[in-house]
Formats: sequence, structure tokens, C-alpha cells
Amino acid sequence: MTSALSLKNINRSFVQGHKKIDVLKGINLEVKQGELVALLGSSGSGKSTLLQIAGLLDSEFKGSLEIGGAAVEAKSDDMRSALRREKLGFIYQFHHLLPDFSALENVAMGLRVAGVGAKEASKKAEELLARLGLAERLDHLPSKLSGGEQQRVAIARAVATDPVLLLADEPTGNLDEETADRVLTLLLETVRERGLAAVIATHDKKLAEKLDRKVYLHDGMLTPA
Repeated sequence: MTSALSLKNINRSFVQGHKKIDVLKGINLEVKQGELVALLGSSGSGKSTLLQIAGLLDSEFKGSLEIGGAAVEAKSDDMRSALRREKLGFIYQFHHLLPDFSALENVAMGLRVAGVGAKEASKKAEELLARLGLAERLDHLPSKLSGGEQQRVAIARAVATDPVLLLADEPTGNLDEETADRVLTLLLETVRERGLAAVIATHDKKLAEKLDRKVYLHDGMLTPA
């Protein structure tokens, strides 16, 4: 099975004052196409840092990184940006929707940036939002949507381009339990239907139990959970 993500001997340090802090120490992780992995660990353990490296948002690391079989650590900023657009999808705890654009426009815009024509982008965005239960909310601005609805728009935006890999950082962490359960069900259904690989950082044990496997980040090192 094709590897969607390969991290080999990833090390990342930060300097605070005169002190060097080793956040990631020799991380190795491979995620196969269609595999869903829960990334567990306490707050401050480095989960977000690891996701930023996997998402090509942090290049100040040592080690090797491949996305969909393509080595990326040596690529130019422009090529890294292109890989993010074409191969990666992101979902955050806070939805980060564009406030002056409707739900439909937020999703279609990502497709337009990826090179999809306006008509096709709008049609695909509408179909995906309808699949996520938002057929009646297409023209609503984010401020007119509930928290759960906003996060469903964010899910649609993340998967619309059919990325190789989905990276999610506490995707239900800002929702109440009932809404989180509903959003989680839709997220997993959508990801599995599309055959996407995913790494999901979470404190939600119910979410983690529904994924294919769990890994735990502690003291800068990754182990099976």
C-alpha cells in the first residue's frame, strides 16, 4: 500500500533565551494510504509541532519527510506551497473560515486556488456541503453558522481537493460533546469514503478509539499507544 506520510528521524529544537529545548527526538512515523492515525499526548508534548512539520509549515527540522512518496525537505518554498495545496488538507480546533465569504465560497475558494474552474469548484463545494448536512446553509456567512456548522464547512474545505493526507489538530476540541460526536461521525465518514490518510491530534478518547491506530507523543518520542 502506498505511503501517504513518511517521517524518518525527525528532530526539532527551539531556543528560549540561552536554553535549547528538544521538542521532537528522532520521530519515525509512516501512515499508509487510507489509514487513520490518532496522535495522542499531553498539552505541550509537541503534537502541533509534529503536525506543522508534516504539513510543510515548519522547515526548521532535521530528518527526512515524504508526502505521497515525494521527498520534500529540500524543495523550494514555492514547491512546498504547491504540495500543501495539492496533497494536504488541514482542519484546526478553530475553523479559520474567511468571515466575509459564505460557506459555499469558503469551500470553493480552496478548489479555485488548486486550479479548479469556477463553475466546477462551486458545484463540487455545493455537493460536499450538502453531504455534510449544510444544503440549506450554503449562502450563510460563518457568523451566521453554529460552531458545529462552521467546523463542518472546515471539513468540507479540507477534503474538497482530495488530498493525499489530512492533518487535523483537535478538530472537535472547541465543540460541546453532542456536537463533537455529530461532527466526528461526519468527519470519519467523509474521510473513509474518500480513502484519505489522516493524522488527527486529539485528547478525545472516543475519537481516538474510532481510528485505525494510536500513537503517543511523550518527552519528544513517539510510541504505540
